[in-house]
Amino acid sequence: MKNIDILNKINDISGLKIRENEPMSLHTSFKIGGTSDVFAVPESKDALKCLIKRAKEEQIPVTVIGAGSNLLVSDKGIRGITIKIATGLTKAYVKDDFIYADSGVSLAKIASLALKNSLTGFEFASGIPGTLGGAVYMNAGAYGGEMKDVVVKSEYLDEKANIKTIIGDSHEFGYRSSFFHSKDDLVILSSEIKLQKGDKKEIEEKMADLNQRRKDKQPLNFPSAGSAFKRPEGYFAAKLIEDAGLKGKSVGGAQVSEKHSGFIINTGSATAEDVLGLLRLVKETVFEKFGVMLTPEIKFIGEK
Repeated sequence: MKNIDILNKINDISGLKIRENEPMSLHTSFKIGGTSDVFAVPESKDALKCLIKRAKEEQIPVTVIGAGSNLLVSDKGIRGITIKIATGLTKAYVKDDFIYADSGVSLAKIASLALKNSLTGFEFASGIPGTLGGAVYMNAGAYGGEMKDVVVKSEYLDEKANIKTIIGDSHEFGYRSSFFHSKDDLVILSSEIKLQKGDKKEIEEKMADLNQRRKDKQPLNFPSAGSAFKRPEGYFAAKLIEDAGLKGKSVGGAQVSEKHSGFIINTGSATAEDVLGLLRLVKETVFEKFGVMLTPEIKFIGEK
């Protein structure tokens, strides 16, 4: 379907910011990716729901992203409509020991809100890039904490664009997975986070410590999508990669970080094909040497 045809079918929906042929390199932490045919930012849940419903009715392909911190977008771009939630659905507030937040709210903002209200339990996520929706989707975690420890309720759009709610164990949180993980036609709208009252100074000190550890150990001065591989049971992906002699290994502009071998970085000119090629090389080499099959944590989207 041509861009003009897509635009004609959605331009009457209020509360949308729409652009054509948007470079996806502007919307991923990897700074990689071709263009999206139509790029839309909904300014409310109603606008998002209406857009999703219309796209389904018109059989227009839809891709939903948050801040793009865990994504690798194809060099060929994304067909249909790409919906970015991170700059539209960004409301968050505190009530008692709960934080209620839209899926587009950054984890850093939620951590700041927790600190301001002397709520503890979210420190682990204060330095994780990305949004709440993406974090719930993949049960993001760091330094001993995971979203499963704090998320108690979520609201989402089902495959028919109806608003549904899940509570507690229905999230089916696992290691880097959730109820949403294998269901790409569901869209997370918001979540409730349960924390505990704590000492504000202690919370601040813990956040500062964790963020400093992140700066010391991770290649934050290069574009990346965070950890490239999931942790295989009984092993650490970064150690396997380093022991396989792959630290600093490059394919085109993509490189296994010399600072942390669990990261693949964009040294400045990497393409999606470079990253995919390096992922394959790392997987094959580690399997040949140690018999361990690594699973990418980075999600590839777009035209293959």
